[in-house]
Amino acid sequence: MKMQESAENYLEAILVLRQQKGSVRSIDVAHYTGFSKPSISRAVGLLRDNGYLSIDQNGCLCLTEAGLRVAENIYERHTVLTELLTALGVNPDTAAEDACRMEHVISQETFDRLKELARAHRAPAG
Repeated sequence: MKMQESAENYLEAILVLRQQKGSVRSIDVAHYTGFSKPSISRAVGLLRDNGYLSIDQNGCLCLTEAGLRVAENIYERHTVLTELLTALGVNPDTAAEDACRMEHVISQETFDRLKELARAHRAPAG
């Protein structure tokens, strides 16, 4: 079953915040995404119920294996697409915004080819 874009964004936000801060609480996700605390609380409950994250006794959000897989996949798509769009001359802020929309709808086959292109673009000339 295809996960909703908003759920993928929440998982990606948790991953990024964890890398930045070490531990993540719902309020951190609310500040990062700009969504209300009630919206985040509802999303966190659904993600927990569906096995994508757990909440420890201190209220810290922890990605499960399944949640980490989704988050890492979306984050990789976001970074590769942002990099490619920026390399094409797109303003970095616009590239990041466009990548955020594209990362959810692009096929795996197309993404794999774009990732190869990005690797080739980064590779030093022989």
